[in-house]
Amino acid sequence: MTDNRNTIIAVILSGLVLIGWQYFFNIPQMEKQRAAEQAQSELAKANKTTPAPTTPAGSSSTPATPGAAPTSPTAGQPAAGAIVSRDAAISGSPRIKIETPRLAGSVSLKGARIDDLSLVQYRDTVDPKSPAIVLFSPSGTAEPYYAEFGWVAASGSNVKIPDQNTVWQQDGNGNLTPDHPVVLKWDNGEGLTFRRTITVDDHYLFSVKDEVVNSGSAAVTLYPFALISRHGTPHVSGYYILHEGLVGYLGDQGLQEYSYKKIAESKAVNFKVTNGWLGITDKYWASALLPQTDAALQARFSSQLLGTTQTYQTDYLENPQTIAPGASGSTSTRLFAGAKEAKVVGLNFPLDSFGGYNKQLGLNHFDLLIDWGWFYFITKPMFLVLDFFFHLFGNFGVAILLVTVLVKLLFFPLANKSYASMAKMKALQPQLAALKERFPDDKMKQQQEMMAIYKKEKINPVAGCLPVVLQIPVFFSLYKVLFVTIEMRHAPFFGWIKDLSAHDPTNLFNLFGLLSFDPTQLPVLGHYLALGLWPIIMGITMWFQMKLNPTPPDPTQKLIFDWMPLIFTFMLASFPAGLVIYWAWNNTLSVLQQSYIMRRNGVKIELFDNVKATFAGSKKAT
Repeated sequence: MTDNRNTIIAVILSGLVLIGWQYFFNIPQMEKQRAAEQAQSELAKANKTTPAPTTPAGSSSTPATPGAAPTSPTAGQPAAGAIVSRDAAISGSPRIKIETPRLAGSVSLKGARIDDLSLVQYRDTVDPKSPAIVLFSPSGTAEPYYAEFGWVAASGSNVKIPDQNTVWQQDGNGNLTPDHPVVLKWDNGEGLTFRRTITVDDHYLFSVKDEVVNSGSAAVTLYPFALISRHGTPHVSGYYILHEGLVGYLGDQGLQEYSYKKIAESKAVNFKVTNGWLGITDKYWASALLPQTDAALQARFSSQLLGTTQTYQTDYLENPQTIAPGASGSTSTRLFAGAKEAKVVGLNFPLDSFGGYNKQLGLNHFDLLIDWGWFYFITKPMFLVLDFFFHLFGNFGVAILLVTVLVKLLFFPLANKSYASMAKMKALQPQLAALKERFPDDKMKQQQEMMAIYKKEKINPVAGCLPVVLQIPVFFSLYKVLFVTIEMRHAPFFGWIKDLSAHDPTNLFNLFGLLSFDPTQLPVLGHYLALGLWPIIMGITMWFQMKLNPTPPDPTQKLIFDWMPLIFTFMLASFPAGLVIYWAWNNTLSVLQQSYIMRRNGVKIELFDNVKATFAGSKKAT
């Protein structure tokens, strides 16, 4: 049917995109995730039985070379066979506990590192009894990840400074809490006393102040540094719409993003910058160094292979400080280590109230720690509206339904014009059919006469495609929000949907749990057997939407319309449940909206007639 050509093309292209997405992205990433989960499970079992090492592992300062600029400390060679359980590594050194409403962990007095952090408000699974998310882990564990601060001596200097093996002493007592900072001290025995004050807020921000008092007889030159080091390549989602790896906003050089693969190939990338920040980001969690906004930095992204372990590091050096005898020097920095919550990080969007650390600390685009993507002007307002409705009703699923209604109302004038044009085109079907009889062998003449009729009746032949096109940016922005924002993680709907960011856990092929096996684990075909109840509902609503239009006379077109709902059902089955719920609800509203507009324009609603004809045809065929 000529008037449906554009819609058919849009549907076909959408189907091809979804098929390609499933084949080239979803399936490989699901395989990687399963392999990673299996490896982590085996590693966790091994860690429970692996004895503690006899030699310490960790990072070591790069020796200063005469005549060369100093560099930040780098990760040292792990000791062979030194992998121990996290609990064993933590208990193997003196520590000060960290206790906040959102963080639990400790500061190691050996090296004065922040290397033990768990996010107590976030769990591995939707089960509230599952383990808390672990962010930082000490050296010697399977996946060391930590932040380190201090001083680097000037080139050629033999001054004794604290390193990763230095055991600091706490000045006073008590744990590190939002109401109680901790002070660490170390005397090098040669006239220099190092003092470190660490504070933490009730979210995810550490403030670190380092002081040096020179009671010796000679001046010393020291460079303040800070680093975040991660050992081993973590499992990543692997989707092009999300960056995971090294990240920073480095002054005039703007946003810098290096995947683990890219920085491993580059080895090291250096930046000279003022007013910047840098760190390492996961999908939902991140750590970032936040120096003072006026500090001149020699910043660096780097990676090196130590034995069989690939390490990744972000670090910076500040300008040197020369401390005269009897004088003192100091430097201050900050560390973000936690969940990428929009309200905490900051959103940086007009009319929003999510200033977060970005505004509070006067940082340079710290909101980009959350990967809003190139279409941030769509994804940010989509998130804000969802968050608004969530705080009104307490359910992100309900928020998705309400946002869909809002979008429908917002675009109703345009949709009304589109559907009205489609209704007029349906009324012209007898005239269009007559053209084919008048000019059966002259396609050009058919097109000319058809366009003349459209012009006379003031009909836009592509208007019918607009409702489909309008869904694309909304669909994408909602998918992005569901995929990247931690607020959607483990957000429940009703019934069996406990996590809107994950796919529907039910499955038709085990009779929705009545049979005790997982069809998705079958080889080859398993990925195509993840068919939950909500994808089925979505497919049914899409089928009804297709049936709202007359059955195309062309057999090929009819075949496409008949199979497309089924294809979309299987393709969307592995998508986040929140997205599938949106699509099903949107289809339902589209049917109601189109029926209303058709009735108002005097066009017969053929939905039930077409449904009856479908089943009648099926009976005749049998």
